[in-house]
Amino acid sequence: MKPANTIVILSDEHNKRVTGCYGHPMIKTPNLDKLAARGTRFTSAYTNCPICVPARASFATGQYVHAVRCWDNAIAYEGKPASWGHRLMEQGHHVTSIGKLHYQDADAKRNGFDEEILPLHIVDGVGDLLGLIRDELPVRPGSKRLGPEAGPGESEYTKYDRDIAAHTVKWLQQDAPKFGDKPWMLYVGFVSPHFPLIAPQQFYDMYPENAVPWPLMYEKDERPRHPFTDAMRKCLCFDDEFDNAMVRRAISAYFGLTTFMDDNVGKILAVLEASGQLQNTRVIYSSDHGDNLGTRGMWGKSTMYEESAGIPLIMAGPDIPQGKVCDTPVTLVDAFQTIVDSVGARRDARDASLPGTSLIDIAQGQAPARTVLSEYHAAGAVCGSYMIRHGQYKFIYYIGLPPMLFDLAADPNEKKDLGQDPAYATVRSECEVALRKVVDPEKADREAKADQAAKIASIGGKEAILKRGTFRYSPPPGVKPSYF
Repeated sequence: MKPANTIVILSDEHNKRVTGCYGHPMIKTPNLDKLAARGTRFTSAYTNCPICVPARASFATGQYVHAVRCWDNAIAYEGKPASWGHRLMEQGHHVTSIGKLHYQDADAKRNGFDEEILPLHIVDGVGDLLGLIRDELPVRPGSKRLGPEAGPGESEYTKYDRDIAAHTVKWLQQDAPKFGDKPWMLYVGFVSPHFPLIAPQQFYDMYPENAVPWPLMYEKDERPRHPFTDAMRKCLCFDDEFDNAMVRRAISAYFGLTTFMDDNVGKILAVLEASGQLQNTRVIYSSDHGDNLGTRGMWGKSTMYEESAGIPLIMAGPDIPQGKVCDTPVTLVDAFQTIVDSVGARRDARDASLPGTSLIDIAQGQAPARTVLSEYHAAGAVCGSYMIRHGQYKFIYYIGLPPMLFDLAADPNEKKDLGQDPAYATVRSECEVALRKVVDPEKADREAKADQAAKIASIGGKEAILKRGTFRYSPPPGVKPSYF
């Protein structure tokens, strides 16, 4: 395989179903669709954790959350274990980051980069402390602002994404040519379509409120009941203030933000094409996790449903099969080997036990089948939750609560939970055996809660955290968070 410059573009909270090339009949994502047409699109890609900080730690290190022990949005990656960036830098490749990372704080060399441009990290170096409290889930009142604020306009995030796109264009034009001796690696982290659900007017207007689709299973009598998601709805009370008009504004705004993000991706691809680098650069697009987007009355992320745990994943460039659709399950940990291989770096013996597989090998049909894992130990979780794919089945294991099982071939929208159906006892047993080969769920649950308890104690206890207050999302660099 020919070594090549490599760009990874990671958006934030992009529901893969809200993408043209993934079959959405209304959304406009022409640049991602074009990227998929000249490359490979993965239909069964998952985050390793459906919340920002742990997902990004797994993406950086190629390790599952229970191994890297970045459990939530207050326990962030701080340079150990080594990332793919460290491995590339050790071999003389230039590694640049532009935009959101969500690590502990800005320290480029420690984090695995030669330079960090406009980095966004956890707030004040401590992050979302409220999410550490899981023995008695606190209600997060800021969640109630999601519906009332949804609509057209500009936010801190839309301004930030424009700056990220502009700096990326400048870097490709002015800095990239300086690193011609070895392939370089560029990471670009956009924040859209992450809430606040406020989309620039021109993009919002593409999706009239009366024309956007209504969320599946949104009505209260349609929402499935399970102790884990019931508790999460009470804690992450996004839907409490919604009325029908807000639902439509929220969907229109999310669609608008997705097209806005696609437009920024297009600016990057246009510069590559104008400079003659597009055909000689591998481009990988994905997101840290998805968004429930009102389905089952849930917004934000944090669940193992396809809307939240599923992610878009597209790859194009030299040696990547063109126009291919790959159904093999993959996750963000696969980025480690993919990036190392893509730039032509040597694989390090210290990374031999990592669970990932090169996406290039998978796209080319050269990788063996394996079990992929997503897990969640963060805000709104009364217990640890673990998801694996087992052929056509998705199995979700909860500590001390009934499992969930979905036949994604027959039921892609996960309307029928087979978790307690006697006819599927054998399938559930097979799935649990496969899960336990990857993780000891009870052990990981204990470790997560112990680490979180220690973090709470280091801050001064639960009452100190509750008194401190919280924020809704991490602001861009230079913007102070609003506590409440």
